[in-house]
Order: sequence, then structure tokens, then C-alpha cells
Amino acid sequence: MLTFINTLLKEDKASRRFLTVLVIVALVVPLLNLAIPESWPLHLSTYTVTLLGKYLCFALLALAVDLIWGYCGILSLGHGAFFALGGYAMGMYLMRQIGDRGVYGNAELPDFMVFLNWQELPWYWHGFEHFGFAMLMVILAPGLLALVFGWLAFRSRVTGVYLSIITQAMTFALMLAFFRNEMGFGGNNGMTDFKELLGFDLQSDVTRCTLFVLTALFLALAYLACMFIVRSKLGRVLVALRDAESRTRFMGYRVERFKLFVFVFSAVLAGIAGAFYVPQVGIINPGEFSPINSIEIIIWVAVGGRGTLYGAVIGAVLVNYAKTWFTGAFPELWLFMLGGLFVVTTIYLPKGVKGLISRNPFFKTASV
Repeated sequence: MLTFINTLLKEDKASRRFLTVLVIVALVVPLLNLAIPESWPLHLSTYTVTLLGKYLCFALLALAVDLIWGYCGILSLGHGAFFALGGYAMGMYLMRQIGDRGVYGNAELPDFMVFLNWQELPWYWHGFEHFGFAMLMVILAPGLLALVFGWLAFRSRVTGVYLSIITQAMTFALMLAFFRNEMGFGGNNGMTDFKELLGFDLQSDVTRCTLFVLTALFLALAYLACMFIVRSKLGRVLVALRDAESRTRFMGYRVERFKLFVFVFSAVLAGIAGAFYVPQVGIINPGEFSPINSIEIIIWVAVGGRGTLYGAVIGAVLVNYAKTWFTGAFPELWLFMLGGLFVVTTIYLPKGVKGLISRNPFFKTASV
């Protein structure tokens, strides 16, 4: 696999430059925060480091969506659910690490359970005091949901807009369920007030920078894994499914299995993105299941350029930077700007930012 990826990087100039920039950012950002005094102009605040880390989490999520939409033609409007499930798994671990340092001083129950007069910890919370178990759930929770959902949907040959609608219905149903206090996940308020991760203070500058570097590392690894998939024989089959599913089926391929594999893999990537998101942002609540969040992910990929990998990452960073600026300067206009951005991209930039970049020979890349 390493040899194959090394060969691909030699051929794909755009991916090679993207990964180079990612490595440079992962090294420079912590240095500007930790090594440069606050009084110096080049100092990067911890808030900015956290904000950039959040952008990288969204970039990983966009990469997951681009894999199934851009290369397999599956328009999922429910990937926000997989992202949120990974975030909740991490949040449950972080809540267990608070112990008796919570508001109510209960070493066994999280504060929201004490407030709601819960008498004992629900069975599905057991094990989350262990980091390894929690990380396993980060993968299994979204992975198993995607496996069951995908198996039922693809086996029934649900495709196109119908598949998009039921994925959106799935995330909406989960949002309503997690809003209920009886579910035991914090209800409307969700989970927050996290203290530490593996014994390290989450408010520490060093911890924040470490999380940023780890997020960048996992983004690079996920990018290489997706690159391996789309440039392999499996990737060629996925593109065939995207362009002519019936013809691919008639050629003897079990298309359901290919679609199920990439759907589950994409869901796992989304769950990992959610797990990195929670300790950096400091909260997870049912709002992450909101269908509008899943629609936003599609816009990131469309703006960056569907059917590429680095384009999805660029789109996620650009749109979320714009969101940060507009929600601060003109909060009432952001949704109109987002909708207008999608319309302009669809009409005038069908290949997104990637289409503009690919015209420059400096970023020339190999085609799929």
C-alpha cells in the first residue's frame, strides 16, 4: 500500500502539494502559539488554534462525504449523524473523566444525570471510563449504523433522491431522540464542562496544540487512505457505479457490496472527525444531528469540487472561514450567503474551487 501511495503521489502533483501544506501548517501553528510570546505580532492565540483545529475536523468530514458522493455517486444527507455519534462517544468518555469535580460532586454520575434525579449509571455508559473502549465506540457506533442502514437501503436498491431523503430522515430521527432527557445523553443541553483527556488539561495551550497536530495527522492519513481507494481497482468500480450503475451490475459486479463498503468506511471517517471535534470545541449536543448541518457538508464539497479529495478539504475550510466571519459581522445574512454561494457554485463553478485550481499547471493532477 505504501509503495502504491508513493507512486500515486509522484504522479499527483496537487495531492503532493496539499499534503506538504498540511504538514507545514501542522508544524507552524503550534510553534506560533507556544514559542512566540503573546506580545509579539506573530503570536497565534489559543482561540485561533482551536478554530483552525475545528476547520480540520470539518475538512475530514468533507473528505468522507466526497468519497461517497464524488466517487460513488451516493448523495448522503445524513453524514452529520455519523459525525455526531463519534462526538457523543468521545463526549461520554470525557464526562466520565470529570469524576467528583462536577457541580454536584458525584463521582459516578454526570451532572445532568444528578440534576434529572437519575439513581444509577445507564448500562450503555459502562466502559466509557476507559479510553480504548471509547475509541472503539467512536468507530463502531457510526460504522454499525451505516452498516445496517446501508445494507437495508442498497439491498432494496434505493438510489438517487430517495436515498438522500431517507438519510436525512435518519439524522432527523436521531436528533429528536437525543433531545429527549430519557435517552441519557444530556437532552437539549448535551455534554460540556470537560476537564481533561488522558490526564491532560483540555484548557492547556499544549493540549490544544497537540489536538490540532493530531487532527492534522489523521486528516493526512485519511486523505492517503481515500487516495488509495479511489486510485485502486476498487476506485474504478466506484466511478463506474457513479456513472453507470445498471451497466456495472450487468457486468457481474455485486454493486451493493461496493456501495456498502464505501458507505461504512465514510461513516467511520465522519465519526473520527466528530471525536476530534468535541474536545477542541468543548461541547456536543443534539444540534449536531440537525439536517441543516448535513446539507452544509454537501455545500462544502460542492464549493471545493466534487470528485476530488483536496477540493473537499479546501471547500470545508473556505466555507467555514466565511461562516466564522459572516456570523460575526452579519449574523442575520449568513444563511442567505450560504444559499447564494451554493447557487453560484452550481451555475458558474460546477467543478468548484478545484476547477479553478486545475487550470493552473502548478496544481496539475492526474485524472481518475
